[in-house]
Amino acid sequence: MKLTRRTATAVLASAVALGMAGCAKSDRTSSSTTSGGSSASGGGGSMSDTFTFGAAGAPEVFDPFYASDGETFRVTRQMMQGLLGIKPGTADPEPELAESWEPSGDGLTWTFKLRQGVKFTDGEAFNAAAVCYNFERMFDQNEVAAAGPAEYWAYTMGGFKGGKDPSLYKSCEAKDDATAVLNLTRVTADFPVLLTLDSFSMQSPKALEAGDANNVTKEGEGFKYPAYAMAPVGIGPYKLDKYDEANKTVTLVRNDDYWGEKAKTAKLVFKIIPDEATRRQELEAGSINAYDLPNPVDWKGLNDAGNKVLVRPAFNILYMGLNPEKNAKLKDLRVRKAIYMALNRDQMVKTQLPEGAKVATQFMPDTVAGYNTALQPVAYDPEGAKKLLADADASGMTLQFAYPSEVSRPYMPDPQKIFDALRTDLEAVGIKVDVVTKPWNGGYLDGVDNGEFDAFLLGWTGDYNSANNFIGTFFSSPTNDFHTYATDFGETLTKELREADGVVEEAARTTAYEALNKKIMEEYLPGLPISHSPPALVVGKGVDGVVASPLTAELFDTVTVSK
Repeated sequence: MKLTRRTATAVLASAVALGMAGCAKSDRTSSSTTSGGSSASGGGGSMSDTFTFGAAGAPEVFDPFYASDGETFRVTRQMMQGLLGIKPGTADPEPELAESWEPSGDGLTWTFKLRQGVKFTDGEAFNAAAVCYNFERMFDQNEVAAAGPAEYWAYTMGGFKGGKDPSLYKSCEAKDDATAVLNLTRVTADFPVLLTLDSFSMQSPKALEAGDANNVTKEGEGFKYPAYAMAPVGIGPYKLDKYDEANKTVTLVRNDDYWGEKAKTAKLVFKIIPDEATRRQELEAGSINAYDLPNPVDWKGLNDAGNKVLVRPAFNILYMGLNPEKNAKLKDLRVRKAIYMALNRDQMVKTQLPEGAKVATQFMPDTVAGYNTALQPVAYDPEGAKKLLADADASGMTLQFAYPSEVSRPYMPDPQKIFDALRTDLEAVGIKVDVVTKPWNGGYLDGVDNGEFDAFLLGWTGDYNSANNFIGTFFSSPTNDFHTYATDFGETLTKELREADGVVEEAARTTAYEALNKKIMEEYLPGLPISHSPPALVVGKGVDGVVASPLTAELFDTVTVSK
């Protein structure tokens, strides 16, 4: 979801409040204007039947339940839908496969009225039984999936069926074809807005069962998925045609049986082009129609050439993750503080990030309720860092520090340059840096998941406006990349996060998160927040109907392309 900075605060602040109330019926496809206000009609002339988007990375799987990265979701959200959707150009939840929803008085039971006459792309009917099948399928994961790729469930719902960790999800009941009831084990401000996540898209029960969809196994440093994961069956304006790994293209075709307004192009192609400069060259040559994350230094030139650069707000965070389980010296707060003080983040932001980027003071942007305005950036102090390292008997320590290749992310437009700047700072205080780099979907994300690195660069673009979606995702043990369970405060922090999320009254919950943000930064420091960066995407001449999303969650079924 993405819009512009001037409207972000008002729109994002309404997301959770709207999610907690019953919703009136509306259609996602009602929006048909670009963020620049132009019509989706294409402005006359002949129209192309194909929209080609230059993607920065390859999808790992097409089953969104096992996905965790933006490049995969960019594809799957075009062919999958969930109970709740996101109104284009905002962070507001809106009806999608559920027309409305209502909570019980205690907030533990939610009744969803479902859209009727909807079918999966294999012809199977979508109904309440299908909803319950999907949630039970997501809940019932084997140990490999539960500890790895089913991470969005773990982050938001907690535990799995038969596991030791508690789950937010309790059960699902199909009252009739049009009525599904989800029962929860506790109250949370994140429900039901978390159902807008792509991971919770509805898939055909018949296809899931026939494809043995949950059969995830370990394979080397990563995971082996069933064949279904590369050919899932969902509901959406597009459906998968083919993934040509050799030519690095993913082709979707229009779903002519889609329940809503049909997609305006017959084909949607994602051309995988990891190098940003190459993406620009292909846009200029006309071989692609749009791409994400243009280099900030190119924004003016792209606009001057007749393209449209759509700038999103910085609803994200870049951070340095730390793994004390891998490197025991990181268990010492003095070492973590020393590393933070060694980083000249102000200089990095000015030289490596676009105009409007900011040094982070905490693990969430300032548009999220619970942001602590009293916190100031940790000052750059290399001499102070050296002293802390000496006090902790960590002078000259070695830090295995990893960064991803073959990718650009909204919070990290050029990973290598950002890494190089931070590495120089670390070496300046005597830290020996053991450099590791792997392709984003070729070992890097798996390496983070498996705890292979001492430190690493990663980030997060918020899924919805909730403090829990940021710090709850990052630090709830044991399902977090920071391995806080290897510290003396890990379980305490998890408990504190759960308590803050369970506060029903909004003002009191905001106050609780403000206090917790202060504690995380001053007493715990489980990782190092670096910066917030406003990402952009660019569309070429003749392209209309792209609505920039504050969550980088654009939908392309409204797009037209003039020849």
